[in-house]
Amino acid sequence: MRIGMILDKTFPPDPRVENEALSLAEEGHDVFLFCLTYGNQMFEEEFNGIHIKRYQSNKLEYKLSALSYDLPFYSLFMKGKIKDFIKRYQVKILHIHDITIAETVFKVNQSFNLPIVLDLHDNIPENMIYYPHMEKFPGKYIISPKRWKKREEELIKKADKVITVSPEFVDEVISRTHIEKNKMVLVPNSVRESFYKNCTIEEEIIGKYDNNFMLLYLGDTNLRRGLLTVIQALPELVHKISNLKLVIVGKNTTDVILKEEVKKLDLSQYVDFEGWKDLSLFPSYIRASSVCLSPLNRSKQHDVAYANKIFQYMSYGKPIVVSNAIAQEQIVKQKKLGLVHEEKNPKDLAEKILWLYQNQEKAKEFGNNGKRFIQEEFSWEITSKALIELYETL
Repeated sequence: MRIGMILDKTFPPDPRVENEALSLAEEGHDVFLFCLTYGNQMFEEEFNGIHIKRYQSNKLEYKLSALSYDLPFYSLFMKGKIKDFIKRYQVKILHIHDITIAETVFKVNQSFNLPIVLDLHDNIPENMIYYPHMEKFPGKYIISPKRWKKREEELIKKADKVITVSPEFVDEVISRTHIEKNKMVLVPNSVRESFYKNCTIEEEIIGKYDNNFMLLYLGDTNLRRGLLTVIQALPELVHKISNLKLVIVGKNTTDVILKEEVKKLDLSQYVDFEGWKDLSLFPSYIRASSVCLSPLNRSKQHDVAYANKIFQYMSYGKPIVVSNAIAQEQIVKQKKLGLVHEEKNPKDLAEKILWLYQNQEKAKEFGNNGKRFIQEEFSWEITSKALIELYETL
């Protein structure tokens, strides 16, 4: 089958899009990926069996994407590109990644009448209330999360199939939209076996933290991810764990707030802001860590979605400490992967970290449970079977 995937971002990197596209290509499907470029990538190339077609974009289009369901300009810019993509590659099915560009694709598809799979990586209408541009003019006054949510529900009902990332997310979508359960397909985020089997370890990173009890956070550092809670927990720990180091691998525009908090609490010697690093370096940071963190602030989105980082941590046998956002709390407790702290509670988080420091045999057991869980139940090669079956039945 000729599958046309639509992504309104640059590619790579996007681990979920890459995993899905590779799995479908490995099953013999022809996968064509629509994505954007800002001038520093080839317009067409083959990437591990995926046919990539990049369309030129610019800063204005990027900013207008935040207004996709509030003003028509982004859709006007994208329609011609999507129509060209469908005609050029003669795709037979459309697979849309998230909703920012989804309505535009549905409108273009009125001329083609192709089946549509809507892949919800995130609950964007719930997430967007935390975006920095929602706190200032003009976004604060123009963008309506309620309008985005209403449109999302309309698109979910129109789509032929809807993919989500956790059982909790499946239940939330069904209860909100009242669609048939068999329309939903669960394809959780996870890690490919190659992430933990075929990696190259950078000894420089291992050596840098060799003498530390290292707490690791990977990924987007937006304030809603809970890193302020981690930083505020450190004063409880630094006098009890002399070699403590918090390492943050990732970035966001809100990092200035995190760095100000570190400075205010006089913690600079205990915190390394590494910035964003290539995915190929993640295994080295995980290998160097002692305890890995996912301290998400609770929200309607975070309660129903797993952060992919927890599976990356598990694949290397590391104990994890997560907040009590429902989806991640349930999997950590059910599989005995680590400890759970109350969201936004630095004291409780500090107590959980200290307990693992003082009970390192138990911490090792948690880590081994996680590694076994990934290898036997939750690698991408296992969790992607539902995606493969979906395309066999369409």
